[in-house]
Amino acid sequence: MSEALLHLLAITGLLVGSFAAMGLAFRLFSGQLRLDLRARRTARRRARGLEPPPEPVHRPVEQVAADLRRLAGQLDRVPAGSPQVRRRGFQAAYDDVLAEAAAQFAVPNTLATLPPGFPREVERLRVETALAEAGLSVR
Repeated sequence: MSEALLHLLAITGLLVGSFAAMGLAFRLFSGQLRLDLRARRTARRRARGLEPPPEPVHRPVEQVAADLRRLAGQLDRVPAGSPQVRRRGFQAAYDDVLAEAAAQFAVPNTLATLPPGFPREVERLRVETALAEAGLSVR
C-alpha cells in the first residue's frame, strides 16, 4: 500500500511540476515574466528611495476647487451686453472643471452629453448640489 502511495505522490509531483514549468514558459515567451521582474525591481527601488513615486493621475482637489470658484466668479461677472461667445466660453470651461470635480468625488454626471440649454443647466445645478453634499462648496 505504501508503494502505491509513493507512486501516486511521484506522479502528482511530476504533473504539478510540469504545469508549473508550462506556466513559467508561457510567461517567459509572452513577455509577462519580464514585466513582473521589472515591476518588482521598480518597487524595490522606490522602497529604497532610488526612484521617485509615480505622478498622480489627476489634479489635486484643492486646485480643481479653486478653478471652479474662479470660473464661477468670472461667469457671474460677465457684463450684460457682452458677446454670447464670451459667456459660452466661460460656461464650457466651468462645465469641464465641474465634470472633473464630479469624477474625483464619484458623482455621476451627463454634462458632456447634454446640449446647451435648460437640461444642461438643471444637470449643472444637480452636480453642484451633489458636490456640496460631498463637501466641495462651489459657490
